[in-house]
Amino acid sequence: MGNGESVAGGQTGILAQDTYVWYRAFMMEYPSGLQTLHEFKALLGLQGLNQKANQHVDQVYNTFDTNKDGFIDFVEFIAAVNLVVQGKIEQKLKWYFKLCDSDGNGSIDKKELLNIFMAVQALNGQQTLSPEEFVNLVLHKTDINNDGELTLEEFISGMEKDRDLLEIVSKSFDLSNVLTVICNGKQSDVETDSSQHPDKAGLGKVKML
Repeated sequence: MGNGESVAGGQTGILAQDTYVWYRAFMMEYPSGLQTLHEFKALLGLQGLNQKANQHVDQVYNTFDTNKDGFIDFVEFIAAVNLVVQGKIEQKLKWYFKLCDSDGNGSIDKKELLNIFMAVQALNGQQTLSPEEFVNLVLHKTDINNDGELTLEEFISGMEKDRDLLEIVSKSFDLSNVLTVICNGKQSDVETDSSQHPDKAGLGKVKML
């Protein structure tokens, strides 16, 4: 593959030379080439969650685990990076919708939207809007027929027509920092353990593109 070619299903985005940097970092963190759900939660400080919160975080993990084998491998990881960082708006909106559609029935309701927002909030930290405010705003702006559920068409159409709402949703569902942590480990680990792990400390932080 030449330096001008991209990865992740032909999507334009990450060049081969950048992919190699990510690969080295990923393999340093996960020598087996696989990240488990337990490692995902431990790395992000999400241990000791209650059952409901665990289910929400599991749902986020499962969207990265595209082949559903219970692990995130490098191909899945780099595809997620490509989508989250460089994906086109419609690609991202489809992914957001899939993230919310927990039962896979092709529509999302208030409960599903609320649950996934709380999961992403746990991953990203405090949001500007409360979960209830966020859900009510999205439904008010995009639920065209007022049936309390959103189809993919309603979701995409509503976002594309309201740039302010699109910006709010994009920021709320931005998981680029999560992907960076997955590849680099917690920043506190790098800062405090550099004397014990010179190789890891010497790697430096891999930058999102």
